[in-house]
Amino acid sequence: MAAATNGPDDASGGAPSGPKSVFLPPALADYAAAHSTPADPVLDSLAERTRQLGEVAGMQISPDQGALLTMITRMVGAHLAIEVGTFTGYSSICIARGLAPGGRLIACDRSDEWTTVARAAWLDAGVADAIDLRLGPATDTLAALPDDLVVDLAFIDADKAGYIGYYEAIMAWLRPGGVILADNVLWYGRVTDPADTDPDTVAIREFNRHVLADRRVEVVVLPIADGLSVIRRRHD
Repeated sequence: MAAATNGPDDASGGAPSGPKSVFLPPALADYAAAHSTPADPVLDSLAERTRQLGEVAGMQISPDQGALLTMITRMVGAHLAIEVGTFTGYSSICIARGLAPGGRLIACDRSDEWTTVARAAWLDAGVADAIDLRLGPATDTLAALPDDLVVDLAFIDADKAGYIGYYEAIMAWLRPGGVILADNVLWYGRVTDPADTDPDTVAIREFNRHVLADRRVEVVVLPIADGLSVIRRRHD
């Protein structure tokens, strides 16, 4: 659940780590979490280690988002996935666990410090061989990928100003029926406040309008955590 201001492919934010819902009352959020498949000890341990990083831990996605990532990756039958914004690796594990046998996740991030935590967690989860970490600005990483890629699923959770660029780059490879997931698309509810002209708020609004106007896709915005767009490429 990253909020991004630190750089092109990472984020900062004061949101609490761990189970969270911006829009549900705490009791209802706890009930929903209690009736969803829980995180396993590997993810719980990673969440705790991430909390120890302090305020930046708010960039980590929530357990319910993680479970949804795994489920959608499996439903799509993904063989190749791309992640923009890896942080300490929680979302990477969830996506990698949903990949088809022999599948691969290309993980893009610019922080060696945070992805060192991720690498250790990937080993603990037994998914390290399925994840190809590319360090550096995601725009450069995506531009360097071969033209003949066929991408089944992508997850965007990085700097908000870059969302449209990442989306358009990934669309060049996304197969019909493929899915892009974008996090933080309700931006703590600030997207509905016309007086809020913060650059990240404006960027999220522009991204949401851009996707809605894109006739290549269909989109549903889910009010899970801080808002998650599920974007599916049409077959026609």
